[in-house]
Amino acid sequence: MTAQDSKLGDTDDKIFVGKGDEQAWLTLALANRHGLVTGATGTGKTVTLQVMAEGFARAGVPVFASDIKGDLSGISEVGEAKDFILKRATEMGLTFQPDQFSTVFWDVFGEQGHPVRATVTEMGPLLLARMLDLNDVQEGVLNVAFRVADDNGLVLIDMKDLRALLDAIVPDSSKKGPDAAADPLAEIRKAAQGFGNVTKATVGTIQRQLLVLENQGGTKFFGEPALTLKDFMKTDRDGRGMVNILVADKLLQSPRLYATFLLWMLSELFEELPEAGDLPKPKLVFFFDEAHLLFNDAPKALMDKIEQVVRLIRSKGVGVYFVTQNPVDVPDRVLGQLGNRVQHALRAFTPRDQKAVAAAAQTFRPNPKLDTAKVIMELGKGEALVSFLEGNGTPAMVERVMIRPPSARIGPITPAERKAIMDASPVKGKYDTAVDDESAYEMIQKRIAGTAAPADPGAAGGGGGGILGQIGSIVGTIFGTNVKRGRLSTGQVIARDMTRSVTNQVIGGMAANIGKSVAGQLGGSIGRTLVRGALGGLLRR
Repeated sequence: MTAQDSKLGDTDDKIFVGKGDEQAWLTLALANRHGLVTGATGTGKTVTLQVMAEGFARAGVPVFASDIKGDLSGISEVGEAKDFILKRATEMGLTFQPDQFSTVFWDVFGEQGHPVRATVTEMGPLLLARMLDLNDVQEGVLNVAFRVADDNGLVLIDMKDLRALLDAIVPDSSKKGPDAAADPLAEIRKAAQGFGNVTKATVGTIQRQLLVLENQGGTKFFGEPALTLKDFMKTDRDGRGMVNILVADKLLQSPRLYATFLLWMLSELFEELPEAGDLPKPKLVFFFDEAHLLFNDAPKALMDKIEQVVRLIRSKGVGVYFVTQNPVDVPDRVLGQLGNRVQHALRAFTPRDQKAVAAAAQTFRPNPKLDTAKVIMELGKGEALVSFLEGNGTPAMVERVMIRPPSARIGPITPAERKAIMDASPVKGKYDTAVDDESAYEMIQKRIAGTAAPADPGAAGGGGGGILGQIGSIVGTIFGTNVKRGRLSTGQVIARDMTRSVTNQVIGGMAANIGKSVAGQLGGSIGRTLVRGALGGLLRR
């Protein structure tokens, strides 16, 4: 037993989370098997999240966490030895040592943190359709728009690019017969109609949904410089993991934007990181607060991709921890991937609540000493039922424990403290000023003015000529991955050649079918390559 063990501090390979009849340790080597933190409002979920984030940071593991109420910001300041903290530490045999952690604040709206941006091209039509709450027909038209943009070299960076493109693919009833040749956008309109019937009414509906998104702050999210995810995966000069906090109090007022943004981040992490296998500790731990928003009303196709990303991102060395009020908020097929669990109190005032408590109890490995369902309703603030994975990867029996007190401050920081942290941030100046380079909006305006060069369909990417090039163009356009990155921010990686992992099953099957129909054995081989690249992380970078 080390000196740290004797005073119940973190060790080199474990994080001390709490103590009851038994001690609760989170093993770093198993932390990438994901986890779940649940409990009713006011039962201590945020403090538990802070305790775990502090433990990961001490171990040199970068952390990303969304902060819904602002309470998590206190992790950046030195903790205070208040009476209730000292009392709990003493009762647990823990020596309280005030501490603070290097923190970077992020904010989609750029108000309380560095701006977080993505390009429309990076988001792709599938996730964008989810964000806009489009139906199948509207999503199909959005796919057409992305394909036309690709074939005509129209780079989609921000919302005005997408609006200009949607306007350009609408049939112009005022230009018929001889007048049609005078339409500077005739080539674009014809290309769009070649993929199916694009109606003015459908495009109008999409435009109205874009307005809703813009009113929720989507205009600030889409643009450049786009986020480089590796900026999340840094350590400070002491070798501790940086704690990245997404300020989400305002973002949560746009729940679909919030959920889709975090899902996009997960899919980007999965695509960009190489296979790592089992590591002594994760490369990054990702805390997803209010996780039920990700799954609300999600179509089955998207749920399949979420499950796939959660399951496979473990091999990239990333641990994902969902934070929500009740385990039943998370679908069973995702819940089954979450090995490390902390359950705070649930209240059962109605028959429905009682069923939820029973369901929560069933998610734990039983302990003959505990009536799990009964204890869930008896837990006090700061208490939790805990089951972490043991050395062989199996869940430990559930234990009732008191969560240890954090070392950093509990509660929000002041505006002055936040400003000081941002002024000293390692990414200060990198994202703070928006850049508006030439993209689809400007290109379309030039065509209308008659100053644009003739379109070069091959210039937009999608691979070489022949069957492979055509299939690559189709695949890349649908999922927004094959526009040349030279037009995007320099911090972004080279585009994935064929597909986005978050949508790989759908497009993999489509590509295989296309390949078999047009080129027999060769086409089938191409299709298999696409699927293998998506499922196995073999995308060329």
